[in-house]
Amino acid sequence: MRLFVAIYPPGNVCRDLRHRLTDGGARPVRLTPVERWHITVAFLGEVAEERLPEVERALDGVAVPRGVVLRLRGGGRFGKGRSTVLWAGVEGDLAALHRDVSGRLGLVEREFTPHLTVAYRDDPVVRLALDGYAGPSWPLHEIALVHSVPGEGYVTLKSW
Repeated sequence: MRLFVAIYPPGNVCRDLRHRLTDGGARPVRLTPVERWHITVAFLGEVAEERLPEVERALDGVAVPRGVVLRLRGGGRFGKGRSTVLWAGVEGDLAALHRDVSGRLGLVEREFTPHLTVAYRDDPVVRLALDGYAGPSWPLHEIALVHSVPGEGYVTLKSW
């Protein structure tokens, strides 16, 4: 099972960002599906299904900082050419949550840049729309353990 721990922004936040990126729907843009928009707290990769209870027990102990205020702001790009990822940045302190989740799951500590992927193809108009963007803020309510099912999408296995 391909797993990750995520934060899903509320619907109004996603609608606001989508509106900004598509100029209110006037311009067709090839974005990642809005229902998959999330902020990855930690990526576990392939995990044997029999290890799922162990992963869930580890996440049971995470101190989710409920009420921390988050906001999508600005954006950037990872990679170039065919491996380009365009993303909206995340304002709000998620570093301690990332460390807690990673530590409990025994993941190798990596540089953490909280972001929400909006496209897997470079688009100068999308990059320009992300420049100076500041979406509505929201309080963090929960994190989710998510299974990425190839060809089907994401399935939330459990939330905390």
